[in-house]
Amino acid sequence: MSQAKVTHSPTTSHKPAKTRDMTTGTIWKHIILFALPLLVGNLFQQLYNSVDSIIVGNFVSKQALAAVGSTGPVINTLVGFFMGMSTGAGVLISHYFGKKDDKGLHEAIHTTVLLTLLLCVVFTAIGILMVPFMVRFMKTPADVVEESTQYLRIYFAGVSGLMLYNMGSGILRAVGDSKRPLYFLCISSVVNIVLDLVFVVVFHMGIAGVALATVISQIVSAILVLLVLTKTDDVYKLTWKDLHLSPHILRRVCVIGIPAGLQMAVTSFSNVFVQSYINNFGSACMAGWTSYSKIDQCVLLPMQSLSMSATTFVGQNIGAGQMKRAGEGRKIALRIALLVTVSLTVILWIAAVPAIRLFTPEEDVLRYGTIFLRFMSPFYVCCCFNQITAGALRGMGDSTGPMVIMLSCFVVFRQLYLAVMTRLIGGIYVVAFAYPAGWILCSLCMSIYYRRKVRKQPETRPAA
Repeated sequence: MSQAKVTHSPTTSHKPAKTRDMTTGTIWKHIILFALPLLVGNLFQQLYNSVDSIIVGNFVSKQALAAVGSTGPVINTLVGFFMGMSTGAGVLISHYFGKKDDKGLHEAIHTTVLLTLLLCVVFTAIGILMVPFMVRFMKTPADVVEESTQYLRIYFAGVSGLMLYNMGSGILRAVGDSKRPLYFLCISSVVNIVLDLVFVVVFHMGIAGVALATVISQIVSAILVLLVLTKTDDVYKLTWKDLHLSPHILRRVCVIGIPAGLQMAVTSFSNVFVQSYINNFGSACMAGWTSYSKIDQCVLLPMQSLSMSATTFVGQNIGAGQMKRAGEGRKIALRIALLVTVSLTVILWIAAVPAIRLFTPEEDVLRYGTIFLRFMSPFYVCCCFNQITAGALRGMGDSTGPMVIMLSCFVVFRQLYLAVMTRLIGGIYVVAFAYPAGWILCSLCMSIYYRRKVRKQPETRPAA
């Protein structure tokens, strides 16, 4: 059943200081001003993830550092699916916000929050139960198994904090507020770093202390974002007694969210296979890969933040029926992403050794980390095309196309490449190139798909 359009009353008007209407005004300013808080927030998030690795690598052992790194694909598999679902909710909310439908916005927010609470229970149980299987599946070396298992069990026991924060901040971003999610991440980062030092350096809790610090900091960020949604008087106010599952809203969230979630989850799961290939080279290589991965994640943040900005920008303008403006937003976001990524790549290639040395003083780990960083960094520019284009397509309400393309390139092609090339040639460079090969193919396919998709769209269309 379609939602009736409700115009904003004076008491529920959009507040410029908190929300951002991207359907009018200078495009590049909207893209940058929305992306900057996302970028800074994500940098803080990566900062405290990197601090985990730095503290573990310097105060515990290289085995503990390897354990923290090897758990990444497992965590991202489960969390990635939920992140895709939150993307679906965010696109729908941005559409309602763009066409100023307060009733639809209220329905979407309350269905989304209740769905998140239910998924918290499911994902906690699944995450804890799958830990022993996943540790074995990755062929984790014997000297890393115990610490990997311990870290994962604690992390999944508290994964609800991460899920609630991401969904709550997704609601705020959908209405153009990317600043307060940043503030909450900053607070969470400080809490995580302080607790890392207390639990590991003072109380000598090892990898368990790192996991507990991460869980507690995520719970703090979840509480903060829920308080904002509950206390606000704006159109996105969360009223707990209004929580319900609207079949109409739930279906639309799933249409966009499930494909995005499957793409993120399956892609992350495929990284478990890649991790198993890395694990074959021993704990020093695993620790080097972990050190490189932390830097890699920071380099990808600008383009990922711009991709999220493109999703919201395109979503709001699609809601307002402005297809041409939506397309211009995608082009501008791509140009900015390319400029920033090329600059970072040059800096990282030059400063590879001191960058890796932050994580460990051990020469064998340093050697592997430097190899990975210098070999992979020139290919980052390819990611700009697939990330920004995928974000724009999701803003258009098309989550299936990016899902199929990314799964084909990041999962099917990558695994076929590894299965064939490691047998024919082998070596660490061959394994590492599985990522750039997938990035290049995905960018080509995504660009072709987007052009065909846009040609089929009218200049303007009624809001969905």
